[in-house]
Amino acid sequence: MKNCAFLTLDERGDYVIDDEHAIAPLTELGWRVSTVSWRQSETPWSTFDAVIIRSAWDYWDDVPSFLEVLSQIDRETRLANPLEIVRWNLEKTYLADLERKGIGIVPTVWPDEVKPDSFQAFSRKLGCDQMVIKPVIGANGDKAFRVSRADPLQRREMISACFSNRKALVQKFMPMILIEGEFSLFFFNGAFSHAILKTPADKEFRCQEEHGGNIQPVAPEPLLLKRAQQALDALQEALLYARVDFIRNDENDFLVMELELIEPSMYLRTDPGAPMRFARAIDERFGSSDG
Repeated sequence: MKNCAFLTLDERGDYVIDDEHAIAPLTELGWRVSTVSWRQSETPWSTFDAVIIRSAWDYWDDVPSFLEVLSQIDRETRLANPLEIVRWNLEKTYLADLERKGIGIVPTVWPDEVKPDSFQAFSRKLGCDQMVIKPVIGANGDKAFRVSRADPLQRREMISACFSNRKALVQKFMPMILIEGEFSLFFFNGAFSHAILKTPADKEFRCQEEHGGNIQPVAPEPLLLKRAQQALDALQEALLYARVDFIRNDENDFLVMELELIEPSMYLRTDPGAPMRFARAIDERFGSSDG
């Protein structure tokens, strides 16, 4: 029997984690699955035939240690997704790389710093009043703020203080997030698996379940699927897993909000066939000794 490790965080907290849906299908395919913290040091990583980064949703608090652990794993066994891709995808500056390759992204500016008097300049550059400020390294909507150039000084000071020691990006606020929601498309070994629509709770703009968002499975329309495939084709590498998040714009097209290649929640529970598709992707990639 082959051994596989799913990397997770030490304490689940309020996170909604559904990686366990893939364990039974992997067992059917001859895998023994262990869910282990990325911080563990008791079991040598060489014990595992493959290590899959999953719900390691505290790495952004200690990125150097996380990368050090992944480097060790990469030396001792096979890692997914690859370390090179992880390093690239850690910082949301990857969006600028995608834009240079012709992929449509939500309009974004990359300030050197966020000051209370910066909001007017952000608004002028993006050509809008409503914006979203969030960390360059981060996830789950943590420290993401919907802002306006007309926000009171006290709020602007509070937000700027949150980014006093961390880089931020500022994006145009997309109204369709409130009207329709955000689409997420999932791919395993480069093949489309399933899709969901995430809609925020009342008086919220963040779609994550931890912030009250509603999740429902959807069949992506052809243009949405095409845009997702174009984004993945820009990487020129078929990865074990990928999640592409989109928002519809005023022209009825779709713009990339995020391209999640490190530890995305994959909502396996929303599609009956998704757990086995994910398990088969792991088996196809890592099932042989030279995988």
